[in-house]
Amino acid sequence: MGLFDKKATGGFMDEIRCDESEYLIWKWRPCGSSKGSNARENAIRWGSSLRVRDGSVAAFVYKKKDGSYQDFIEGPCDQILKTANLPVLAGIVGLAYDGGTPFQAEVYFINLAQVVQVRFGVPYFDVFDPRFPDFGVPFAVRGTLTFHIRDYRQFIKLHRLDEFNLDTFKRQIKDAIARYVKDSVANAPVELNIPVIQLERALAKMHDQIEPQICARLAEKFGVEVSGFDISAIEPNKTSDGYRQLMAVTRDVEVCMVQAQTEVNIKDIHDRQRINVENLEEALRIQREETQRAQRMATESANIGAFQLEKQAEVGVAGANALGQMGANGATEIGSPSGSSGDGAGWFDPAAMMAGMAVGGAVGQNIAGMMNGMMSGLGGQAPVAGASVPPPVPQAGYHVAVNGAATGPFDMSTLSQMAAAGQLTRGSFVWRPGMSEWSTAGSVVELAHLFATGGTSVMPPVPTS
Repeated sequence: MGLFDKKATGGFMDEIRCDESEYLIWKWRPCGSSKGSNARENAIRWGSSLRVRDGSVAAFVYKKKDGSYQDFIEGPCDQILKTANLPVLAGIVGLAYDGGTPFQAEVYFINLAQVVQVRFGVPYFDVFDPRFPDFGVPFAVRGTLTFHIRDYRQFIKLHRLDEFNLDTFKRQIKDAIARYVKDSVANAPVELNIPVIQLERALAKMHDQIEPQICARLAEKFGVEVSGFDISAIEPNKTSDGYRQLMAVTRDVEVCMVQAQTEVNIKDIHDRQRINVENLEEALRIQREETQRAQRMATESANIGAFQLEKQAEVGVAGANALGQMGANGATEIGSPSGSSGDGAGWFDPAAMMAGMAVGGAVGQNIAGMMNGMMSGLGGQAPVAGASVPPPVPQAGYHVAVNGAATGPFDMSTLSQMAAAGQLTRGSFVWRPGMSEWSTAGSVVELAHLFATGGTSVMPPVPTS
């Protein structure tokens, strides 16, 4: 049995095709037939031709005794309807009508390539800032949605083709968009932390927030694929009381915040300046003290002989004063010990006597050395009866580098004293005539004994036996 039996007779052949330039869903009717006019509205005759353009689908909807069935032929297609090239339809028709004609079926053309653009506008609705919930600001949203049908089987499951109207479909989509956009914009101040008065400048962020929701929900609810969603404007009603009140409150808050921030910045600048001044003063004080100390050390190094003489004189004076106080303490008196019976006659203090002799000896040596140094410095001779003292043997003097400046020259005695005082170390640079360059004191053989650690310069006690 075939779809259109060759023995069937009657009527002209039909050409099943869609000549509409722009459509989404279009129902075909035989030539001369109109909606609800006669029984031929859905009649397809044997030998009719079927033309389906590329990007379109022809959907055949027909009924059998056990329910409705659908078959789809995707374009491009240009054929004569016969059993050989439509085996599925042929078998179904054969079962339903025993090969009779015409074949009763509804034919719908679905345009998969048609891109539908819907301009939407959401009227004013109140949006509240969570910081100022008493002031609702009216906002309106405008934009454009672009979509097309991709999965026609899913689309047919969600919609009745015989009742489909594009204008009604667009209106349904606009209502859905308005609901999703209103919900997203109203919750943006809380979810996206966007102040209400800045919503109109947050188009990109709002678009990224809304577009995924729109795409997912329209695909699920309407069976269409969104290829473009653009919000062109999010506009507040600037003439509304809520907008003016919110702007006034926000302006006051911003002024206070700016003033507070300015005060903090000024205080920070003052603190930084004060700290910089204090640091500079401290740095200058340290630099000044170090410079003075360096100058003092250079002066002492340059006049080490005079400085040593001055110190020796101070020691001599202190010793003389101590010697003069010995008699006042009873150290030289002879008598009995304090606290014993008698009047103290016939006893003296040997410890005090020895201390006095030691101090006297030290004072005498110090004064003798000082006088000898003075005579040597003046180039004179010690007054010895019947003899003359020759002048000291000249010694090669060394210059010492102190703080980058050359001091001296110093003789060996002065260098020894400087080494003992820590003013001359192994690492100190020295030079004397005959040396090619400055060298460390520790590397000069003639000065090596000044830093020897094996012996001591302090005279040990005299052995008793």
